[in-house]
Amino acid sequence: VDGDVSNNYEQLVDQCPEGHENENTATDSSQHWASPDSKYERYACRIDREQGDRALEITIFTCKRPHMRSFHMAWFSFFVAFFLWFAISPLLKEIKDSLGLTNEQVWTSNTFSSLGTIFYRLIVGPLCDQYGSRIVMSLSLVLTALPVMATGLVHNATELYIVRLLSGIGGSTFVTCQYWTSSIFVREIAGTANSIASGWGNLGGGVAQVFMGSILFPLFKLMYGEENSSLAWRSIFVVPASFAILTAVFVMKYSDDTPKGNFRKLNHLGMLKETNIRTSFRRAASSINTWILFAQYACCFGVEVTMTTGAAYYFSDVFGQSTESAAALASIFGWLNLFARGLGGFISDIMNVKYGMRGRLIWQVISLILEGILIICFGYSRTLGGAICSMIFFSLFVQTSEGSTYSIVPYVCPRATGSVAGIVGAGGNVGGVLFLYLITLLGEYKQAFLYMGVAVICSSVLTLFINIQGFSRLLSGKEELKEKRYQNNMDRDAIQRDEEGKATEEIEREEDPDD
Repeated sequence: VDGDVSNNYEQLVDQCPEGHENENTATDSSQHWASPDSKYERYACRIDREQGDRALEITIFTCKRPHMRSFHMAWFSFFVAFFLWFAISPLLKEIKDSLGLTNEQVWTSNTFSSLGTIFYRLIVGPLCDQYGSRIVMSLSLVLTALPVMATGLVHNATELYIVRLLSGIGGSTFVTCQYWTSSIFVREIAGTANSIASGWGNLGGGVAQVFMGSILFPLFKLMYGEENSSLAWRSIFVVPASFAILTAVFVMKYSDDTPKGNFRKLNHLGMLKETNIRTSFRRAASSINTWILFAQYACCFGVEVTMTTGAAYYFSDVFGQSTESAAALASIFGWLNLFARGLGGFISDIMNVKYGMRGRLIWQVISLILEGILIICFGYSRTLGGAICSMIFFSLFVQTSEGSTYSIVPYVCPRATGSVAGIVGAGGNVGGVLFLYLITLLGEYKQAFLYMGVAVICSSVLTLFINIQGFSRLLSGKEELKEKRYQNNMDRDAIQRDEEGKATEEIEREEDPDD
């Protein structure tokens, strides 16, 4: 850091929210010293100074700044954005009947929804590298809320396509969420942290199915009357859109970009390396590993997009379920995000501890193969019970594959993590577009799910070609760069605790002059 670090630190403390001084001057042994150039004096969790004060642990049941506050803001804002993105899905049958659309037009609108997100995800990553997560996340929420709110104004298929294309901005918040959590936690637990945050965020799609289709829509129909169901679905979208705008305000005001502070202040103090969007994107795009993960993510998140977008319509069309019932059944797929994606990242981290990068790659292969097999089983299910059962299991491995993929992302190009996350995330939506178009093109669900399953199984073979410098490959190589283990940091933490104990004794002596 150029200049007087202590002066910079004092300036930052002066600009902190009211009450921050008391929070940081606490001498509780559960708090840990921050680096001298941090906005904060102490943290509520163990950190690694060599990785920019990133956290070494995930203390889920706390919301203290900066680490866990940012973690919870990341997943919750992502949750709200995904809720917006899929808010229309459980109501497609009602919209189809009201506007007089065909099945092909309904599935085409789904394709537009996923298509819009591809572009947004590509640009959001580099924007995070330059401006930080808070600004990008807040802006994305507002820009998603506006077209969602306007959904009630559509009168034909073309207008529906436009609204769904623009609402795809909500899908880009996944990249921002992953960038944010990667900025908060060390790489050794990045797989678990990223997977939990993204899993809970993805849950927004499943909650939208139930809340919009089985709770709000019947309530609005009751308000307007059964004969005015069109008015019910047209006015319902104001509710989630308004909540998203409120969430954007909270994200901007009550969270941090990094453990040491926000990008704007850190840039002003010269504490961050200047990042060029074009350079960041070029670094990420020049790695073959980025594009392999792009293809594999297309075969897991692409499947999730397809199911979250069209499952309610599928259950209505194939098994004759009502709007409310189909929405409830479709939500099951999304509810597994509560734990399944986090499980995928956690298993990847455990495999990494035992076998290094090879362990992560082995789990990637296993998860993708099982996902592909179960997709085929779902497509060939002839009964409602069989379809629900197979959907639960294939949803489990769709999400463990997503968690596994993003546990590898932080290693690909550490200096352009945002851009890598953006490109890989865009792959998920490319997969969604292709799979949705496949269903539209074939018009036969069984054949479409067969092709999807085979594509997923084939994508697992690409893991053979992942080669990250300094780490082992699937079948060869060794770990040249030894990752830090928790025990290595325990010694550093013991030193910190000793320093804290001495500081506490000094403060007590100052407060008691008779001592």
